[in-house]
Amino acid sequence: MTQNHSEHVNQATNYIKQQENKVRNTKYRLNYHMMPPVGWMNDPNGLVQYKGEYHLFYQHYPYAPKWGPMHWGHAKSRDLVNWEHLPVALAPSEYYDNGTMDDHGCFSGSAIEKDNELYLLYTGHSIERESMQVQCIAKSGDGIHFIKENQNPVIDYFPEDGSKDFRDPKVWQYDNQYYMVVGSKKDGKGKALLYQSSDLIEWGYRGVVAESNGKQGDMWECPDLFPLEKEHALILSPMYGEKNEKPIIIFGEMDYKVAKFSQDRSILLDYGHDFYAPQTLKDEKGRRIMIGWMDMWFSKRPSEEDGWVGAMTIPRELTYNHNGIFIQQPIEELKALRNNHHHIQDFEIHGVHRFPKLDGIATELCIDFDIVNSDSPVFGLHLRCSTDRSEKTIIKVDTINKEIIVDLTSAGKGKSGVYKAPYNSKTDGKLNLRIFLDTTSMELFVNHGEQVITNRIYPHSSSNEVDLFAEGGKARVLKADKWSLRSVWK
Repeated sequence: MTQNHSEHVNQATNYIKQQENKVRNTKYRLNYHMMPPVGWMNDPNGLVQYKGEYHLFYQHYPYAPKWGPMHWGHAKSRDLVNWEHLPVALAPSEYYDNGTMDDHGCFSGSAIEKDNELYLLYTGHSIERESMQVQCIAKSGDGIHFIKENQNPVIDYFPEDGSKDFRDPKVWQYDNQYYMVVGSKKDGKGKALLYQSSDLIEWGYRGVVAESNGKQGDMWECPDLFPLEKEHALILSPMYGEKNEKPIIIFGEMDYKVAKFSQDRSILLDYGHDFYAPQTLKDEKGRRIMIGWMDMWFSKRPSEEDGWVGAMTIPRELTYNHNGIFIQQPIEELKALRNNHHHIQDFEIHGVHRFPKLDGIATELCIDFDIVNSDSPVFGLHLRCSTDRSEKTIIKVDTINKEIIVDLTSAGKGKSGVYKAPYNSKTDGKLNLRIFLDTTSMELFVNHGEQVITNRIYPHSSSNEVDLFAEGGKARVLKADKWSLRSVWK
């Protein structure tokens, strides 16, 4: 069994080495985001800190820039910013994760350290088997080479509360026991199913720990249940039929005695198009950090022509601000990428103005608007503009409807669309926008992370200019800061 898996892993790893130079300098490659060396990437898996280093695994098909029999790609980092690609960690090789049809593989899961070894828990998927999805384990002593357990699958059938859609185990330790949530569905409701174990091998079913309230999808993918300061949070990626929707975070209380998570309130995690299947870890500094797949199913993907697809968001720390509002903030370590700083302060915008000092392709842009002393009903930025302005990504602040609007109708070759998020106007009359631009992405953090809007954009490489604009009046800017962000790959 071990030899069989090792051969499949080596085959995939060797293929990547042969192909990666063809992909490395293609036009859509990102500067500071995690992306596959070649081929396809989707969900982040096994986000963990092990022996002082961060490890990120991910759904990966190395042999083509499209979804195929799933492997686990693997990278590590000391700071969650500078990444090093490692050999493929998992490949489909056994009856429970392999098959004669393309619809099989090592589906999403998580990682945990036990007795100085790193354990990966994943869903073995084969559409040809009666129990289509089962839960499996592989382990490693060095964090690089993984052996699948002889006892696999460790959970070989879905419980009565679930269905054959039974996947994406997220595991953690609490009170000397291991717990696992698995996503499933039944009777039109998405569900998170809870299991308990003392050794990661023998698992007892505890029941439905949480389920849809009727408006949260009929299948829950990638559930992640964890404590966050004084409450618990459940992150999930809901499906409605065959349609994947924006991930949500539900806040509430977890009672381990009765194995129930009680829902209090829920919000969207990201209002953009390209954010799915996020996973979190608690690191050695005590931070709850989240990374998501920065793409979406059924999208246009111009990088496919260059032999690769998919990327991850920048890591975000999940916490609460001084008003008790849940926020997502880019991790502090990203500041180490900054150079070429430009600062502008106290100015007004009437109409459209070009700002050459804010130009760039891989940049961080931070702007504070003075809402109280602005009388323009709609103002904002044009980013990644071509010189003739036929290409641009638009961010609008609509002060009438209290919305941030991202308009991608002229943004380039990627998916078009308009994406809106509400903003909190009770912020001392100020509005903060912090924007992370990369070659083919934009992540917008509103009011220090109260809302986030993430989108892939595919403008021409020469489209790097920036305008500020105000319609029907003036917009006052308290300050604007721009940094160029260096590449972590070159």
